[in-house]
Amino acid sequence: MFSFGVLTMSDKGARGERVDTSGPYLLKTLKGLGYEQKAYAIVPDRVETIKNTLISWVDIEEIDLIITTGGTGVAPTDVTPEAMDDVLEKELPGMAEAMRAESLKKTPHAVLSRGRAGIRGNSLIINLPGSEKAARENIAVLLPCLVHALDKIQGGTSDCGVGVQETDNRK
Repeated sequence: MFSFGVLTMSDKGARGERVDTSGPYLLKTLKGLGYEQKAYAIVPDRVETIKNTLISWVDIEEIDLIITTGGTGVAPTDVTPEAMDDVLEKELPGMAEAMRAESLKKTPHAVLSRGRAGIRGNSLIINLPGSEKAARENIAVLLPCLVHALDKIQGGTSDCGVGVQETDNRK
């Protein structure tokens, strides 16, 4: 199975003033699906710290899937998307669009999310909101496609439509 890491962005969490609940939820969920945990950290909302951690996890530790949580909103300290500018080599806008579309069914505030998803090397990086509820709802949108995405990113040659149930509404 694929390896993974969870990176939580939170000034208060990094200082020990707030308990991270979204990170542990994601760890438990991905482990339960058979992914192998290789990393977990809480870092402050600082572009350089986020960027350096992600680059290290991809380029040195070769983690297949990295899920970040936090820093995707519009507060002055929310800088996760800006850190992605120097990390991602290929953007996967469909993932972020799907998460926002599903979240919009639950809250109008979903339009404020600036989370991104993309590829660096052979790794998939996905930004989730920081609250446990939002992280839970957003990762649920992407879970069905993660194994296929990771396989393709790492050079898999399976057809994209194989095993996908399609609905034909023309009948």
